[in-house]
Order: sequence, then C-alpha cells, then structure tokens
Amino acid sequence: MNPRERRAARHQPPNPEAEAASRPRRRKAPITVEQVIDTALGVIATEGYEALTMRRLAGALDTGPASLYAHVVNKSDLDELLIGRLCAELVLPEPDPAAWQEQIRGVCAQLRDQYLKYPGISRAALAMAPTDRETLRVGEGLLAVLLAGGISPQAAAWAVDALLLYVAAYCLEVSIARRRAAHDDDAWVLDRDELQRRLTALPAATFPHTIRHAAELTAGEGHERFDFTLGVMVGGLVGR
Repeated sequence: MNPRERRAARHQPPNPEAEAASRPRRRKAPITVEQVIDTALGVIATEGYEALTMRRLAGALDTGPASLYAHVVNKSDLDELLIGRLCAELVLPEPDPAAWQEQIRGVCAQLRDQYLKYPGISRAALAMAPTDRETLRVGEGLLAVLLAGGISPQAAAWAVDALLLYVAAYCLEVSIARRRAAHDDDAWVLDRDELQRRLTALPAATFPHTIRHAAELTAGEGHERFDFTLGVMVGGLVGR
C-alpha cells in the first residue's frame, strides 16, 4: 500500500478482515511510520516545531528525504499523524450531564499539556481538516459531552471547533513566548514588572484605563488565563 492509499485508508471505517488479509503481504521496511512519528516528535521536543522539515527528519532517521515518502505523503500528512498521536493520549470521559463543564475543561487541559510537551506543534493543528481517527475521536468525545449537557447540536458543533482552536492558539503563543524568553534581548516580554512600567508610562489622557488597571492586565500565574477563558467559553454555552 503506497502512502496515499494508506492515508485514504485512515479515513475509512475499520475493516478487520481486510486488515488481517493484508498482514502477510506487509513489506518489512527498515523504517516504520511509528518510527517516523517518534523521531519527528523527538526533533520537535528538542528543537521546536519550526525545525521539523522532511530533510531534518530524514537526517535524524539517517536516511534520505525521498525514503520518507514511502511512509508519509507530505509534510501535511506528517502533521496529521503527529496531532493524531497526541490525541491518542487523551482520556475521554463518559458524558455526565451533571459535570459536563468540568469534563470539557478537563479534556482541553489534557490537550494543552500534550501540545506544550512539543514546542510549537499546535501550529500543525491550525487549519487542519480533522480526518485522522484519533483526532476525530477527540472531537466525538467533546461533542458527546456537550450534547449530554443539553447544548444544541449546532452550538455544540461550533463550540468543539472554537475550543480546539483556542487550545491550539494558546499553546502556540506559550511556545513562542518561551522561545523568546530563552534569548536575553526578549526576556522583558515575560517580565511583569517591566511590562507594568511600560503600561503605566503611557500618556494618561489617551490610556487612562490601561494605566489604572495595569496590574490586572498583566496578572495571571501558570494557566490561570487559560482556565479563565475556557470558563467563559463553556459558561457561555449554558442555555443555548
């Protein structure tokens, strides 16, 4: 099965009989798709998502770029496999109408933690059509929880998209900020005192509220802002 056929097969319902019949004909290759994914995640963990190219990945696997295309169609296909691997690690709850808001926040927090293990990888999830089964499994799980909570199907469907988009964007921003903080010239970006000083030094006639509430604008430890935003998003669904 060539890479395009393999990718297409991931989008089809499972067919155990066909899979069993194909096993004896499976070619024993020195590099497997799982090895490609493992190595790609290793590169991202140490160098960041932006460092991951097909050429860089081939070097890490001690092979040529052309040989990778025996396992993945292109970089977009690789991105889909990477996000699918991270989604496979998520534990989805049994929908509970009495605890649906907590369940939604819990799944989003799990995804956040997976993304942040691999700096910048959430960029791969942006504008991605969800077709990988593991990625779809997460969407299915979130949808089931929202529906159990009494959210209308249309609102629930759009909420899943919005929640996943926010988690990806949040993690991308955190990854960028952490990378900048690693350079002395950019350290002030995460220095709250310096940021407050800059805000309070603005012209009072033009920025009265910014100056007055500089502490609130720069507040937040750890993932407090993430938790706040999820609470606003999920809470806004009540009654819809």
